[in-house]
Amino acid sequence: MALQYQLKQGHYHLYDLNTPASKVTGEHRLRLRTDNVAIAFCARTGVLHEHGSPTRIHIWASNTRRRLRDAGEVASANDIVVVSGPLPVDEINKCLQIEGYCQQLLRRLSTLPHGKRLAQ
Repeated sequence: MALQYQLKQGHYHLYDLNTPASKVTGEHRLRLRTDNVAIAFCARTGVLHEHGSPTRIHIWASNTRRRLRDAGEVASANDIVVVSGPLPVDEINKCLQIEGYCQQLLRRLSTLPHGKRLAQ
């Protein structure tokens, strides 16, 4: 599934690019609209696990960490990182498109500009 975030009117919109564009609006199917985006990934490999609204992603991460710890996989549980907030939309999309890119995002997080100022 080809997904892409766009920033419109101060909100992140997640589109499914595999769906046909609407004849009326020219847009693909909207899968999510949210004020901020959260990304859950493995800190060691940079592989993306989940992305979407911060509440859902933080709950997913907490539940997954708990299950991993219960299964004795403490290192795997500790590797799950969640980054959330007004992230630059191009950085979010790179995380979706490039395997392992989340690790680069994490290293550069403190230097990234506020995401909602980049495009409207």
